[in-house]
Amino acid sequence: MNNLSKLSPFNSLNLRQKTIVIITLTTLLLVLIFISSLNIDTSTITTDFALRQRPPSLEHLFGTDWLGRDMFIRTVKGLGLSIMIGAIASILSSLIAMVMAFFSSLNKYADSFMSWLIDLFASMPHLLLLILISICLGKGAIGVIIGVAFTHWLSLARVLRVEIKEINTSEYVNLARKFGKNNFWVAKEHILPLVITQIIVGTLLIFPHAIMHEASITFLGFGLSPHEPAIGVILSESMKYLAMGSWWLALFPGLALLIVVLLFDVIGEQVEKLLDPTKAQK
Repeated sequence: MNNLSKLSPFNSLNLRQKTIVIITLTTLLLVLIFISSLNIDTSTITTDFALRQRPPSLEHLFGTDWLGRDMFIRTVKGLGLSIMIGAIASILSSLIAMVMAFFSSLNKYADSFMSWLIDLFASMPHLLLLILISICLGKGAIGVIIGVAFTHWLSLARVLRVEIKEINTSEYVNLARKFGKNNFWVAKEHILPLVITQIIVGTLLIFPHAIMHEASITFLGFGLSPHEPAIGVILSESMKYLAMGSWWLALFPGLALLIVVLLFDVIGEQVEKLLDPTKAQK
C-alpha cells in the first residue's frame, strides 16, 4: 500500500506543483457551479404539486420541495447567486481596505483617524451592522453587497496598515522622498508591489465570510428577496417543513453552501502558500 502511494502522480509533485493542482481543481469546480447556475432559467423551476416533498431519488437528487420544485436545480441556482454576490462584495471590501490603508500612510493625523475608525467599526456587532446597512439600502442584492463590503474590510485594512507603515520606514522609501518623489509615486512603485500578495490573499479569504453572511441575513429575512433562488431563502423556507420529516430541504442546500465556502477557503490558503517566497520553491 505504501509503495502504491509513493507511485501516485500527485505524491511525486513538489509543494508548488501540488498547490497549483489544488487551486486549479477547486477553481474549476467553482466555475462549473457558477456557469451551471447561469444556464438555469428561473422560469424552468416550475411547480408540480404531484411531485411535492419527494425524498431524494435518481430523478431528483436533492428531492423536491413543498411546491414540487427540483431542489437540486434550486440549490445550484442559489449557489451561483451566492458566488456572484460574494465575489463583488469581497472585491469592494478589499478596495475599501486598500484606500483606508493607503490613506493612513499620508501622515500621523491620517493614521490616528484610521486607527480610530477601525476601532469604531470593530466595536460594533458585526451581523447587526450588516443588517442595518442592508435595511437602509432597501435590502435586495445591492443592499447585501454594500453591507457585506462595508463590514468586512477591517482585517485586511489592519494588515495593510501595518505593512505600509513598515515599508514607509525603510531606507529606499526615505531615499525616494529625498529625491523628490511624491506619496503617489512611492505608493505605486514601492508600496503596492510589496502588499499585492496580502491584497490577493485577503480578497480570497473574505469570499467565504461574504457568502456565509449573505446567506445568514437572507435566512433571517433582512437580505435577498424571498422570490430570489438564494440559499438563505431556501433554508429559511425549509424550516417550516423539517418537523414533517422533509430533512432533505435543509440538509443538501446547507451542505452545498458549506462545501462552496470551504472551497474558497482552500483556494485562499493555497494561494497564500504559493505566493509565500519561503514556501513557493519547495
